[in-house]
Amino acid sequence: MKTLRIILWAAVLVLGGVLAWLTFEVTRNKEQIAEGPFGVPFELVAQNGEPITEEAFRQKPTALFFGFTHCPEVCPTTLYELNGWMQQVDPDGSKLAGYFVTVDPERDSPELLGQYISNVTDRIVGISGPPEEVVEMAKGFKVYFKKVPLDEKDPTGDYTMDHTASVFLLDKEGRFAGTISYGENPETAVKKLENLVKS
Repeated sequence: MKTLRIILWAAVLVLGGVLAWLTFEVTRNKEQIAEGPFGVPFELVAQNGEPITEEAFRQKPTALFFGFTHCPEVCPTTLYELNGWMQQVDPDGSKLAGYFVTVDPERDSPELLGQYISNVTDRIVGISGPPEEVVEMAKGFKVYFKKVPLDEKDPTGDYTMDHTASVFLLDKEGRFAGTISYGENPETAVKKLENLVKS
């Protein structure tokens, strides 16, 4: 019985040590994320044809989302709702920036993105570029995306895109400050943007 008690106490001590180490690692990683800009350096193309880099996300607080122009519901809804929230929080557009990065650069040229976005808002800027560079940038921002054929028997035919539907919030230094989920309560979304502007 005494031996069993010693083994159990040893197991508890080992488990405690492992938990302490995990807590330290998680805290350290969170601090690293909070200290530095989120994502990776990139050089892509804005909807007006001009080059755009990660520096665009470091001029003022930013709402950033990833989507595509052939998206049937999530992207147009997000674009419309985000524009309304931004108008509410920052009516003159001086405190908050918005960007829409395509996850379908094969079809979404900068010009097409500009036409698509301008039907809804002039507050959000579209970003596209060479497919391999867009893919690298999206992966660097921890965005999930996948091409899905509309006809499984014809994988080279028409397709849609599965992708992360959240809006990423970045502070004026480009650091990760949270997300707005697709379908988020509008009042909560507005509050998050108000807090972002104050950060």
